[in-house]
Amino acid sequence: MADQQVLDDFFARAKTALDLPAATYEDAYQLGGPEFADELAALVKNGQKTATTSGFELYTIEQDPLPIAGVYNIILDRQDRPVALTYTDNVFVTPFAKVDATIARREGEGSKSLASWRKIHEDFFRNEYHANGIQFDSVSSMVVVEEFHTVFPIVQTR
Repeated sequence: MADQQVLDDFFARAKTALDLPAATYEDAYQLGGPEFADELAALVKNGQKTATTSGFELYTIEQDPLPIAGVYNIILDRQDRPVALTYTDNVFVTPFAKVDATIARREGEGSKSLASWRKIHEDFFRNEYHANGIQFDSVSSMVVVEEFHTVFPIVQTR
């Protein structure tokens, strides 16, 4: 688990850099679990990853609230060190099968194609659902899509 003081210090630096006097952050987390956390955090940090998808049914099992738009989150690396601060622009729930090429490209992983996204995420969700005693179905299972942008460190656009 990430050290609270380290998270607070990281957020304080971001607030100063962005001039956000009253802002707070909602959560601090790794993307994709420990085996993918460094790679995905780097994609977020450099602005290549601007969306993430999670299994809707897992929120019910774990009794976690769904993500919400309009909040800041800290993205962590594998060692739970803060790497980037994001701002969530949009959150929606959709069937896995309805995720389109735009979301696949925004996820920033692999070839950024829809076919690559489906393969990577279907394998990931099957494992995650199985670990929680439920079955993932690529036709009927729902996913939560979060669209965000990196605000700190400040991403240089070309």
